[in-house]
Amino acid sequence: MPISEDQVRDQLKLVIDPELFVNIVDLGLIYVVDILPGEDDKQNINVEMTLTSPMCPAGPQLVANSRQVIESLDGVGAVDIKVVMDPPWTQDCMTEDARDQLGIF
Repeated sequence: MPISEDQVRDQLKLVIDPELFVNIVDLGLIYVVDILPGEDDKQNINVEMTLTSPMCPAGPQLVANSRQVIESLDGVGAVDIKVVMDPPWTQDCMTEDARDQLGIF
């Protein structure tokens, strides 16, 4: 069964920013999810994500946790996570749910 972008994004919702206590999808940190054919009928997943700031102390943890939850999906081959800073993250990237959780109106 092919993996969909929605499945990957749902898995990434399991990754919670340890400073803000909101998942990285609702925070708007996930910019791109590409699904490509891999070896042995598996699919490779490439993700471009950002951080709330270039010096975010939780960055390595967020990347590692993202890789871990994606790799737990059946049928996943290689996972590549690239941290990008362009475009820079702003609060406008957040979903309404994230804004509600953080009390931003």
